[in-house]
Parts: sequence; structure tokens; C-alpha cells
Amino acid sequence: MSVNVLVTGAAGFIGFHLAERLLADGVKVTGIDNLNDYYDVSLKQARLDILARQEAFEFQKLDLSDRQGIAKLFDEGAFDCVVNLAAQAGVRYSLQNPAAYIDSNLVGFANILEGCRHSNVGHLVFASSSSVYGGNTKIPFATTDAVDRPVSLYAASKKANELMAHSYSHLYGIPVTGLRFFTVYGPWGRPDMAYFKFVRAIEAGEAIDVYNYGKMKRDFTYIDDVVEGIVRVMQRLPAEAVPVEGGLPTKARYKIYNLGNHRPVELGEFIAMLEKLLGKTARQNLMDVQPGDVLATYADVGDLMNDVGFSPATPLEEGLSKFVDWYRTVYGRRTVYGRSRGQ
Repeated sequence: MSVNVLVTGAAGFIGFHLAERLLADGVKVTGIDNLNDYYDVSLKQARLDILARQEAFEFQKLDLSDRQGIAKLFDEGAFDCVVNLAAQAGVRYSLQNPAAYIDSNLVGFANILEGCRHSNVGHLVFASSSSVYGGNTKIPFATTDAVDRPVSLYAASKKANELMAHSYSHLYGIPVTGLRFFTVYGPWGRPDMAYFKFVRAIEAGEAIDVYNYGKMKRDFTYIDDVVEGIVRVMQRLPAEAVPVEGGLPTKARYKIYNLGNHRPVELGEFIAMLEKLLGKTARQNLMDVQPGDVLATYADVGDLMNDVGFSPATPLEEGLSKFVDWYRTVYGRRTVYGRSRGQ
């Protein structure tokens, strides 16, 4: 395991859980985050407060798009491994504020790649998304599938990250691994995600908006499984790519994995699970599909299992039960967290 790791987006949902796990494993972690207000900053600060209790954790408030700040961070950091989780998230928000995705997901990621290049980082692991599969209808989604039909700017920015990372790996020999996350959920999660909004609304007796009349399917992946997958991938450098038949040779040490539970669940079934766990019936506003949404996600995790011996396996009801317990513990005594944009 690397001994000095940079985690971008450390105040975010996945970044917080990863940093906590790495610190428990005896790793020195430097975390950065811009603490933007896409959702309630107090939730991000609460996560940071937990991490700050560890002597091996250092935090800097820093935006990925700050070229000079990122360059200085890498000059001073001497990182063995970088895990880039910082990004502007959200499919629907990308229709409202596209500039945020350009600044963070494109300009910011380029700055991370430059930092890795100039400081000889041993391994870059970065977050991609199941959204890159876009309009694909073949399921389960495999990393060998064509992903040239994104249906949102968010998805396009994540595919661009994959292309940018491959070029830097080829040109500069940086070992790079990308992870396509599939609907990550769990305690300390993002308030803009459906499971969080549903629990909050059902608890309050408010109606929930159910898109595509509940007929969408999602491959819900529990946060502990995601962290385990990241940690295992961090410890495995990708091999040099095998050239495509008839193509030019490449020096890229580059690999993409799906990181999903590989058990898609229909939204109606998902809501029924929440009703059972909460002991309350949801009032549902059945609505048409929204721009940017895909109808189903389903991860083929064969490569992940073959290469690192792991695939997510937490049953959805078990993971949701843990989230509900966390939600009721936190929000039962205070309600300072959780209001995302547009709510």
C-alpha cells in the first residue's frame, strides 16, 4: 500500500469514506476540497471534522481549477498515489450550470494530470461514472462497450477524463486506473441523490418525485464496497496496454473498471424497500423521464474480479438499512445538513 496519498474531494461522500479507510490502514492522507455549495457545506465540514481527528490527515481548501495552487500542492506533496474523486457531480445540474463541469471536470482534471506528470506520481486512480454508457441498450455494461453517445454534459465530461488520462499515460508513462462508479449510496451520502431525498421526504410525510413512472433500474452500490474496490485497485498497477489489432502501438499503462453491485433494481422495488425500513408509505408523484437520465444501469464487473479478486456484494436492503439508521441518528437530533440546490 502507498504510504502518502492525495485524495481530492476529501470532504465529499466517497472521498471521506476512502480517507477514513486509508487512515485506519496507517496511510498518510492529504485531502483537498473546494467545499462548494452544490449541497450543504455543513455536511462536508462534518465529514472533515471526523477526518481531522487523525494526525496523519492534512487538509487544504483548494479548487482543482486553481492551476498554480494544484502545481504547488504537487511540488510539495511527494505523493505515491493520487485518487481523484473531486468533480462537479449530478446529471440534472449539468443542464443548469454547464460551466461548473467545464471548470472542475475538464480544467481541474487536466491540472491533476499535469501534477502527476511533473511529480512522477506512481499511480493515478480517478473517478469516472456509469453515466458514460449513455444511450447504450446492451446490458450488462462492459468496459469494452462503445461509450460515444453521452446523454448529459456530466457524462461527456467523465468520458473526456478517460480520454485525457489515456493520452497522459501514453505520452508520459503515468500508470492510470479509472473507475466507473454505479449509483453509490450509504451513510454520509450526498443529499442530492434519490435515496437520500426519498428517505427525507418519506420521513417528513412529503411526496417524492418518481421519474419514468418508477420503471428505471439502477445498480446501487454500497459505499463500503466502493472503498474496498478503490483500495484494491490502488495496489495494482495497470499493465502496459496491448495494441488494438491494426492500430498503432501504445505505451499506456491504463485500465478502466466498472465498480457496481451488478444487481440492478427497479425504482418501484427500491421504494418498497424504503417503505418497509421506514415503516411508512411513500406518497408518489409519478412523472415522465427527465432529460439526461438513462433507463437502466448494470455493471459487468468481470475484469475487476479477475484482476483484484473483488466484486461488490452488499445486498441493497442491508445497505439501505444502514443508511436509514445513520439518517435517523443524525437528523433525529439536528437538521443542519442536507438541502441541495433546487430543493
